[in-house]
Amino acid sequence: MIQPPSFTLDLGLGIDAGGTQTRWALAAPDGAILAEGTVAGLSALQMGSPHGCDTVRTTFAELAAAVLLHGVPSRVQAGLTGFGGDGELLQRWLAELLHMQEADVHFCSDMEIAYRASFAPGEGYLVYAGTGSIGAFIDAGGQFHRAGGRGVVLDDGGGGFWIAKEALRHIWRLEDESPGAWRASSMAQAVFDYVGGDDWACSRQFIYGQERGAVGKLALAVAASADRDPAAAAILCNAGTELARLAQALITRFGPRPVAVSGRAAELHPSIVAAMRALLPAGLAFTQTAGGAHYAAARMALEPPRTPA
Repeated sequence: MIQPPSFTLDLGLGIDAGGTQTRWALAAPDGAILAEGTVAGLSALQMGSPHGCDTVRTTFAELAAAVLLHGVPSRVQAGLTGFGGDGELLQRWLAELLHMQEADVHFCSDMEIAYRASFAPGEGYLVYAGTGSIGAFIDAGGQFHRAGGRGVVLDDGGGGFWIAKEALRHIWRLEDESPGAWRASSMAQAVFDYVGGDDWACSRQFIYGQERGAVGKLALAVAASADRDPAAAAILCNAGTELARLAQALITRFGPRPVAVSGRAAELHPSIVAAMRALLPAGLAFTQTAGGAHYAAARMALEPPRTPA
């Protein structure tokens, strides 16, 4: 068992767990980031199966081992994709691995910490595009409001999984009509190279046999071919349209506010953000942010606990 170092400094550990990657950061009392790192992606949805539970605990163990090289955190704030409020087992695991009290480990949706990386409560709207997609608003009272974020099976338009799915759909529909058409498509060549072959069995295994984060990485191949393939370019523009819809839904409900877009899928190609910007109201403040949700979470961990009103 790893023995914790003899550190007495109060440290806040922030964790941003997404489908593709989990990032962590340790913050000092003044908010300075002392250390950071990455481990494999996580999702609360994995807790629905024994294999998924084992995977989550193994990843937590790897994260804890890396963190304890720098110190024992005083409090943890973890944002987890797919989190629905039931974090008792997750709390216990992290507390044990980090040699902490369970009461000092707190879980929330990954979108809550992502929002705090861009805005103070009530300030603006965040559209996040990673493996999935969601629009988020935390009002001045601390209430979380969402648009989208319903999961890759139902929607998550504009996210990495959606881009991958749209590309495969386009390729295979064209193959239905004209077998072998993929040879003339830069996007199809890049996609088939990524999934391991041009046989349907390869695509089927890729889209149905892996975790959603792994599927979402196929969006990289789509983006890489966008400047050579009109079909890929159209998919990325449509991704921007989907992300703009999330922002517009929040604007309609809560009124005009600045909009920020973040997440690795939004960074795939400039055309995604350009298409999104073009569909938002003229004059509305709009920025693309680099994220840093794990930093925000680390600093949140150092905030005094809220007391009931």
